[in-house]
Amino acid sequence: MFKLVAPYQPTGDQPEAIKQLVNGIKNNIKNQVLLGATGTGKTFTMANVIQQVQKPTLILVHNKTLAMQLYGELKTFFPKNRVEYFVSYFDFYQPEAYLPKTDTYIDKNSKINQEIEMLRLSTLNALSTNKDVIVVASVAAIYGAQDPREYQKSFFELRKDNKINRKDLLNRLVTIGYQRNDLELIPGTFSAKGDVIKIAPSWTDQYFLRISLFGDEIEEIAKVDILNSTVLERYPFLTIFPAEDYVSTRERVNLAIGKIEEELAKTLTKMKKNNLLLEAQRLEQRTNNDLENLREFGFCSGIENYSRYLEKRQPGESPYTLFDFFPQDYLTIIDESHMTLPQVRGMYNTDRSRKETLVKYGFRLPSALDNRPLNFHEFSKKINYTVYTSATPGDYELQLIKKEPAGFNQTIQQVIRPTGLLDPTIEIKPSVDQINDIIKQIKLRAANQERVFITTLTIRMAEELTAYLQEEKIKIAYLHNELKTLERTKVLLDLRRGVYDAVVGINLLREGLDVPEVSLICILDADKSGFLRNTRSLIQTIGRAARNVHGHVILYADEVSLAMEEAIEETLRRRKIQMVYNEKHHIEPVNVKKPLSEIITTKELDSDLKKLRTAKGKAKITAKEKIIADLRLEMLQAAKQLNFERAAALRDLILNIEAEQEKK
Repeated sequence: MFKLVAPYQPTGDQPEAIKQLVNGIKNNIKNQVLLGATGTGKTFTMANVIQQVQKPTLILVHNKTLAMQLYGELKTFFPKNRVEYFVSYFDFYQPEAYLPKTDTYIDKNSKINQEIEMLRLSTLNALSTNKDVIVVASVAAIYGAQDPREYQKSFFELRKDNKINRKDLLNRLVTIGYQRNDLELIPGTFSAKGDVIKIAPSWTDQYFLRISLFGDEIEEIAKVDILNSTVLERYPFLTIFPAEDYVSTRERVNLAIGKIEEELAKTLTKMKKNNLLLEAQRLEQRTNNDLENLREFGFCSGIENYSRYLEKRQPGESPYTLFDFFPQDYLTIIDESHMTLPQVRGMYNTDRSRKETLVKYGFRLPSALDNRPLNFHEFSKKINYTVYTSATPGDYELQLIKKEPAGFNQTIQQVIRPTGLLDPTIEIKPSVDQINDIIKQIKLRAANQERVFITTLTIRMAEELTAYLQEEKIKIAYLHNELKTLERTKVLLDLRRGVYDAVVGINLLREGLDVPEVSLICILDADKSGFLRNTRSLIQTIGRAARNVHGHVILYADEVSLAMEEAIEETLRRRKIQMVYNEKHHIEPVNVKKPLSEIITTKELDSDLKKLRTAKGKAKITAKEKIIADLRLEMLQAAKQLNFERAAALRDLILNIEAEQEKK
């Protein structure tokens, strides 16, 4: 059973929103929209709905950072249940591609994050054995995964006092992806010395499993701390899960080899008939090399391109994904749906275009096209009960709820903030003399220890404005898309500290940006048409000032566009609702309190990095290894404490240091 643990009760709009959502699900309503304004506690509402409907839940978000935040919050709300994290395990990923115009082939190149891979495996294991599971996932969930039935077949159980042949046990471990390593126990390996077999599960680096045999009898099954070798727990029985999220049997591999050979022969005949001799030679050489590896090792580089045969799927049939691991009766919550759904819709077409080029020029067999993410139609069929949450829901989800039965086709609103904070006031000013006015506004806010966001429409405008304001002695920074995660985090941290009084950006000042010190947002070219100035974008940008009691927005425009009218109207509507609530309950609005958290800016680290840049030869290698080892340890500690913002920043710094040194 899902059991919610929280030190507070639902307030404001939350009780009614929870009631309506739960009522809709119980009445078999498949699609509902939760219009949740910034700071209204949508996550707590989600948690209450999950507890009341008691369904396994998938929460889909559009980026890893938001996924981390939700994962941490929900683990706090559900300490006794399985809360899992499923995102792409690549720190770096360059897909295989071919550019015909320049005759350039780009081989697949990737770097897997072991910690995330462990969390993904933990997700599949939880869904295969438990019902009280909440998975927070990015759009990586629509990409191919193992056939859940085959994955479950790879489990096996060990019981104390039962008989098992030592050789058979070792063979079974190898079959499900474990590698023997008698020197070092790392996740996904095992060691076998005498009658003691140690298994390091692939989903954790905190403990290993020790199987003690007496002849062919299992004498003890123990969970042992990996650092000090103390026994943490003894089990009467234990399920051993696979070491990899994609495991295939030798029987399936052999069947796949036959099918691949058949397709290769047909494709080569067709190519030669059409006089595509170079493409035919290339395809024959590459495919035969893969077949040789499959026969010898049961694996080859790019094995996912043969997934249709390994999974016994028909041409064009949907790939297996994370969705297939859920039972039929599960709940999906799509957070920030106005951003997440367009991402899901775009993934398939991008992947298809790249693969078609590879197939056309003989780099892959046509069956490689079935190694793909779900298309949007398939995705919509996979989800069951769905709640779309957004302050600005898109047209797609709004159209869906209109098709539901009468009485259940309304958008469920959650606009009241428990803190009493109001939506910001809005003012329209002409573009004439706007820069001088912005300078005046920044100085007024700086005098009160408050900060300013300025959003422009073009990169050139942002750069020129930043340079001009710096000449005018304004403490300002430019937040642009070429800044890495670490650098963006540092700019925002410096803004909160007062190193800067303002930040200029383009499309980075929207959902997910939480800086309570910002009391003013200046939007230039507010009346221009386009994605960055449509109704939804304006509402999202205006919402960034809703964390401060003195929240105010200035729209610089020479005329009032329809998008401006709609954004102003919606903001005023929400503001009035909050004011009535505050008056009724005698609430005095207070600023959101968010502690300043140091990410990685320490004098010791700065000193170490300077030494690394000036070191040479072996000294440089040693310095680099020490810094990376220290940072990796800090990253793991931050992740264990659920401080994912810090962990992500540390991970990015490690990658930056490695990449910088490789270039040199």
